[in-house]
Amino acid sequence: MDDWLIYRGVGAPDPDRIRRLPPPPPWRAFSGEPLPDPAPPIDTSSTRRLGARVEAPPAQDAEALELINAALYLRRPLLVTGEPGSGKSTLAHSVAYELGLGRVLQWPIVSRTELKDGLYTYDAIGRLQDAQLAERKADDIGRYIRLGPLGTALLPAERPRVLLIDELDKSDIDLPNDLLNVVEEGEFALPELERMADRPGQDEVRVLTDDGRRAPVRDGRVRCHAFPFVVMTSNGERDFPAPLLRRCIHLHLDPPRDERLAAMVQAHFGAGSDERNLDLIGQFTREDGDGELRPTDQLLNAIFLTQHAVREEPGRREEIAELLIRPLETRQR
Repeated sequence: MDDWLIYRGVGAPDPDRIRRLPPPPPWRAFSGEPLPDPAPPIDTSSTRRLGARVEAPPAQDAEALELINAALYLRRPLLVTGEPGSGKSTLAHSVAYELGLGRVLQWPIVSRTELKDGLYTYDAIGRLQDAQLAERKADDIGRYIRLGPLGTALLPAERPRVLLIDELDKSDIDLPNDLLNVVEEGEFALPELERMADRPGQDEVRVLTDDGRRAPVRDGRVRCHAFPFVVMTSNGERDFPAPLLRRCIHLHLDPPRDERLAAMVQAHFGAGSDERNLDLIGQFTREDGDGELRPTDQLLNAIFLTQHAVREEPGRREEIAELLIRPLETRQR
């Protein structure tokens, strides 16, 4: 019954499964000429969050898995909402790891973030300074253009890249609307390159990417081939415009409990660690029932600390854990 699932949330890498993804629907097919270069492998940003998930219980429930795969099939962004510590950002890293999609491109959002920050930057001052130095040539404009996380994700790759747009609800009011056209069209222009595309030898320019590599841009436009797997996270601090919601698959993650919480503990502390720490897990879930917000980071911190701080006094485990398992704020009902 679950044979259609590409991402299964089991933690073990299975990069061949992405090849089972069927072609996109006609309204989500893009025309970029695919580049041969594969994405760089996952980095420590992913391994820190994921731990060793092999042989752990499933990290997602059935409904979440179906929505994640719907986003993969439909080539639509996944808007993930939930409380802090519910695993929103980790989800992007889990998909990248399990499907072998390489390093996660991360775009953390703050109140001053603009769309262009995610697309690319152009160092015009650096180019001018180099032009003024007799021993340096500044005719290679690609050295002064760097694609951002969103711009790199839209490069025409054979396999989709994973892009994490983290805490979109902290953005300026205009950013969600500004994202609409890029998300819908899967391409964007670089005016600095478009102006010179008709010059001899300037129709293709190799620019820097968020990965620290060089990639070709033809005719001043980046056009995707495989639409990236985009995860937009939100802590629910604001509502988003209907046009953006229409273009996204919405997934709400409740705080990890039961199997998901066991999977998280086992991923970071090894097989059977959930059984060895049932007292702290019980303390965490028991106190969570009072309506106060306690992110799961506190439980992981408590387990780690008690493994080292109370070796000689095991009776003080709950007392030490109580120092860390404290509410941040009252949960919204």
